[in-house]
Amino acid sequence: MPLVRFLSEVVIPYEQDEVTRLIIDTHDQQAFAPLSSMTVGEFRNWLLSDAADSQRLAEVAAGITPEMAAAVSKLMRNQDLILVARKCRVITRFRNTLGLPGHLAVRLQPNHPTDDPRGIAAAVLDGLLYGAGDAVIGINPATDSPSAIGELLRRLDDVRERYAIPTQSCVLTHVTTTLELIRQGAPVDLVFQSIAGTEQANRGFGINLAMLDEARQAARALQRGTVGHNVMYFETGQGSALSANAHGGVDQQTCEARAYAVARHFQPLLVNTVVGFIGPEYLYDGKQIIRAGLEDHFCGKLLGLPMGCDICYTNHAEADQDDMDTLLTLLGTAGVHFIIGVPGADDIMLNYQSTSFHDALYVREVLGLKRAPEFDDWLERMQIALAGQLLPQGPQQPLLQLAQEVA
Repeated sequence: MPLVRFLSEVVIPYEQDEVTRLIIDTHDQQAFAPLSSMTVGEFRNWLLSDAADSQRLAEVAAGITPEMAAAVSKLMRNQDLILVARKCRVITRFRNTLGLPGHLAVRLQPNHPTDDPRGIAAAVLDGLLYGAGDAVIGINPATDSPSAIGELLRRLDDVRERYAIPTQSCVLTHVTTTLELIRQGAPVDLVFQSIAGTEQANRGFGINLAMLDEARQAARALQRGTVGHNVMYFETGQGSALSANAHGGVDQQTCEARAYAVARHFQPLLVNTVVGFIGPEYLYDGKQIIRAGLEDHFCGKLLGLPMGCDICYTNHAEADQDDMDTLLTLLGTAGVHFIIGVPGADDIMLNYQSTSFHDALYVREVLGLKRAPEFDDWLERMQIALAGQLLPQGPQQPLLQLAQEVA
């Protein structure tokens, strides 16, 4: 199958789908030129060769379409997906620098089933004392009330400012709610939105490309970043378009890769696939979740995205925490941008199993991975860590003032 065929034969008609139009209209022919004579199989061989180093992969990323990435991933073993993804380097910045070689960030996810401020504060404190939170401190709210979400944003921003934490905060509400809160003067760092790979599926999420562009411009206008201006945070997941009957007859992995074209267009700080959350209707067991996680990470990195993964499963799937340990280790080896940190790996609001603060300590120790440099410096100033290693907790730590307030 020649790669050029994906440019002339689209999987969802150009006239019917704005994601297809985005893929075709923004395709970089100059970046694609070195690949234009290749078949999918030859593309695989080139990706695995020494010629495809980090610089060359960055140079051709804009010429690769999602369909090309999905197609070549289907010819690859797991080790191939890991090897190529590891060579892809994507660096993003807001209040710290993410994606540097040899680094792994963690989203601190302090969810609470009633958005109780003390419960959220306790989880934030727990995560910070374990050195988590350099990717983002991000809450999935239990309500879509703008006033409640605004209060969560203000509380997170108060903690961040009081302790001068070089990270970013986010409340993962709908983009329209975030836009309204920006207009009201709320302290919005990142704009979050779940996205999919077809116009119809995105319409099911209540979004379109113009809406995402408006939100990006509004967030950038706030100029809250200190070292960069990547302001978008997207989440995806295989099966979302299929579950909404909005896949247009396209397989779920290719639909997932098309979502990465949407993400790429808006230069996000963070993107992650919530790989096992949708359940065994789409990924049956641990083996399939592991494979899907490696596919998603590979496709996202190949397209030039700061790709993370919520390494997770639901309790009715044929999977367990051993499967998550395996995927965590594989993705850490593959150079994943960031993972999720949840107290005890058990999200008590979303009712699914993810990875814990301890899991991040494990993979960093085993693979020698560092936190974002600005965040690591802060941990040392706060006497939480020294030379990347956690220090024993004691009353001398300034952050324990927050613990006393929570108590």
